[in-house]
Amino acid sequence: MSHWTPRISSEGGPIYRGLADAIALDIEAGRLRPGDRLPPQRRLAELLEVDLTTVSRGYAEAQSRGLIESQIGRGTFVADSSRGSGASDPRRGDEVDLTMNLPPEPSDPDLLTRMQEGVAAVAADLTALLRYQSPVGAEVDRQAARLWLGQRGLEAEVDRIAITPGANATIFAVLGTIARDGGVVLSERITYPGAQAITRRCGYRLMSLEEDAEGITPEALEGAVQEHHPRALYLNPTLNNPTTRTMPMSRRQEIATVLRRHHLPLIEDDAYGFLPASAPPPIASLVPELSWYVGGLAKVFGGGLRLAFTVAPDARCAYQLGQTLKTIAVMPPMLSAAVMTRWIEDGTADLVRDFVRKEAAARQTIALKGLEGFDLESQPEALNIWLRLPEGVSRADVVARMQGVRIGILPSDPFVVMGERPEALRICLGGPMSREKLRTGLSRLANTLGAGYWHG
Repeated sequence: MSHWTPRISSEGGPIYRGLADAIALDIEAGRLRPGDRLPPQRRLAELLEVDLTTVSRGYAEAQSRGLIESQIGRGTFVADSSRGSGASDPRRGDEVDLTMNLPPEPSDPDLLTRMQEGVAAVAADLTALLRYQSPVGAEVDRQAARLWLGQRGLEAEVDRIAITPGANATIFAVLGTIARDGGVVLSERITYPGAQAITRRCGYRLMSLEEDAEGITPEALEGAVQEHHPRALYLNPTLNNPTTRTMPMSRRQEIATVLRRHHLPLIEDDAYGFLPASAPPPIASLVPELSWYVGGLAKVFGGGLRLAFTVAPDARCAYQLGQTLKTIAVMPPMLSAAVMTRWIEDGTADLVRDFVRKEAAARQTIALKGLEGFDLESQPEALNIWLRLPEGVSRADVVARMQGVRIGILPSDPFVVMGERPEALRICLGGPMSREKLRTGLSRLANTLGAGYWHG
């Protein structure tokens, strides 16, 4: 029924939602039947005289309601409710932690279908995936991880790779593998709060290093090594959370030289490393014999996978890491690992990453426009901005006044390792909110910052 024309209500509301409502009404009335093919999105956009994005969002909304389903290479069809439409469970829709830095969520029906097909294919191995398995993951998954890591310029033998249950658990396990009697861990002054909490929990003392525009300085690292005899250096050098800064290659080489001279282990948290289309290779590629590389997947595919691709300095260290992880989590989530392997092997992972890159760039443009005139740091493919507040404006007051706005805002406090907390905020741009809601939230923030009551 590719000639079908929807009757969209004129009562107001977004057109894309009206399109999904029209599909639902025509299914209920029998004008659309299971298996009917809907018009291609571009053709329908021309017919309705709307842009292609509106139709894509309408089809995505209808698919989320279980009304239609897309089939790669064939088109979009009315779902057959008698065999289960795959409709989402409304009880899960609002569960989101806005204090986390979330990637934008795919809405394109074809991409969602492809992702769902990968999950469905994995179900054929369900029984095997429910068994207890190796604490570092199955070899098929580690082979897939090797392919994925190669895109970051990180070449590693499979016996150095571990599939691990997310970056936080991995950093915890790495610290437990390096030493069990505490000591000093060095880091950037403003960095990921999770790493700070983990080091404290493991009995370490986190100390920050002097930085310039390119990151920690080799002189500061050299001095701290000689004075404090640290156990390790923790770095988040690519799209640093929260500042979005990326350490250039020349500085990475200088840091690697100091690490090698003092035989100091590196824990490189590369959570955002796959977002830039071109980023310097990991420091771990320059000094592999000392590096624990943690490539978390949450910032590309979503935190619900609870996966990281981790590379140890050598096979023996990977084995020791596995034994530590076995104590903490027994093994990685095998269902998630199998889905990720499927997506890597069939190209879906590349498509999701490309979507996140493009959508992040679009949202950065929205943020730069919405907060024009304010002092902020950003990068085109980062998931957040780092906003320095105007003089006299309190970060606590801004956070309080923004309560109820569905946008992730965190004050600087949890990010600062040592020293004064700046009047700054991390503003997250991803998650389930649409571009329109992001614009609205940033407009509210801009109005709040520009209000005249801060000194009254």
